[in-house]
Amino acid sequence: MVLTVAWLALSFAMILAGAIAFTNAVEWAGMRLNLGHGAVGSVLAAVATALPESTIPVMAIIAGEQSGQIAIGAIIGAPFLLATLGMVVVGTSTWLARGRRDQGIQLELHRSSTIRDLSVFLVLLSAGLVLGVVPVGKTVHVVMAGVFVIAYGVYVWRTVVRAGDSDDDEDLGRLYFDPARPSSPRNILVIAQVIVSLALIVGGAELFVHEVERLSEALGITALVLALALAPLASELPEKLNSILWVRQGKDALALGNITGAMVFQTAIPVSIGLVFVSWQLEPAAVIAMACAFVGGALALVNVRRTGRFTTPWILTWAALYGGVLVYLFVGV
Repeated sequence: MVLTVAWLALSFAMILAGAIAFTNAVEWAGMRLNLGHGAVGSVLAAVATALPESTIPVMAIIAGEQSGQIAIGAIIGAPFLLATLGMVVVGTSTWLARGRRDQGIQLELHRSSTIRDLSVFLVLLSAGLVLGVVPVGKTVHVVMAGVFVIAYGVYVWRTVVRAGDSDDDEDLGRLYFDPARPSSPRNILVIAQVIVSLALIVGGAELFVHEVERLSEALGITALVLALALAPLASELPEKLNSILWVRQGKDALALGNITGAMVFQTAIPVSIGLVFVSWQLEPAAVIAMACAFVGGALALVNVRRTGRFTTPWILTWAALYGGVLVYLFVGV
C-alpha cells in the first residue's frame, strides 16, 4: 500500500507540473493569436487548468471495469470543488491580502461575464444532475451530450466576441521552455511546451486511475468516493494557485474568471463525455456532491449580483458545503 500511495503522489506531481506548464504555454499561444484578454483569461486559461480533470475520466473510461465510477467521481468532483472550495480560496485571499490591495476586500469583477459564467454553469449542472437521477435512456443521454457541447461552443464564441470589452493587462510569466526570451518566446518552443505538458497530464492521469483502483481495494472504499475526493485536489490546484496570486495582485477578474470559466467547461465537456461513454446513473454520493456544487454556484451568483464582497458568512457557508460532503463521503458512505 505504501508503494501505491507513492505512485499516487507521483501522478499528482505529473498532473500538476503538466497543468502549470500547459497553462503557461496556452496563454502565450493566445497572445500570439491576438485573442482578447477575456478569451485568454476566462477561456484558454480556464480550459488549460481544467484539462487534467478532464483527462482523468477519459483515461478511466479507456481502462474500463470499476474505472467507470472513477470517471464519474472525477467529472463531478471538479465542479463541486470549484463551486465551494474555489470560492473559499478567493474570499480568504481577499481578506488576507486586503492591506496591499487598493480595493480592499471588494472584488473588482467583469460583472456581466462572471454572471454569465455562473448562470451557464448552474443550467448545465442542473441538467446533468437530472439526467443522472431520472431514467431517460441512453439515446437521450447522447443527444443531451451534443447539446452540452454546442452550449459550450456558444459560450466560448460569446466570450471571445466580447473579449475586447476588457482592457486589463495581464503580465505573462516567462515561457518555461524559453526563459532567455521573457517577452518574445519562440513559437516552436511554445508548441513543444504544449506537447510535453500534455504528455505529463495524460501520463499522470493514467497512473492516477490505476493507483486509485488499487487504493480503493486496499482501503475498502469505493473508487467513486476516492476519485471524487482526490482527483480535484490534484488537478484543480492550478486554478487555486493562480487565483491566490491574482487576488494578491488585485486582478480579481482573472482570479474569479479563471475559476468560473473552468466551472462552465467542467459541466459541459466532461459531463458530455460521461453521458456518452459511461452509465450516467448517479449514486447518492455523486448526487449530494452535485447538489452542493449547485448551491455553491448559486450563492456565488447571488453574491456577485448584490455586493461582490466575499465576507466571512459567505466563506464559511462554502467551506461548510465542501467539508460536509467530505465528511459524508468518508464517514457516512
